[in-house]
Amino acid sequence: MQIDKDTLHKIANLARLEIKPEEEAPLLQSLENVLSWMEQLNELDTDNVPPLTHISSEINVMREDIVGQHLPREQALANAPSQDGVYFKVPKVIE
Repeated sequence: MQIDKDTLHKIANLARLEIKPEEEAPLLQSLENVLSWMEQLNELDTDNVPPLTHISSEINVMREDIVGQHLPREQALANAPSQDGVYFKVPKVIE
């Protein structure tokens, strides 16, 4: 499939990209390569292939929510760079 410069600039505009004149030729070639690869994929017979919804067929294995040993507050705060004895102190990140 051939892509012209107008189509390239329309795609770039939709993607909010700025294309410099020296970048046009490599991008045109790259897009043509991708589209020709997609045309090759369209030639494959996929009638008996079920749709893929997930890459992995594994499911989440949940564990029981059991109360166990926890870290005492004093031990958790021991290596904190800044703390007030009860909480970790961190810099303000929201104005």
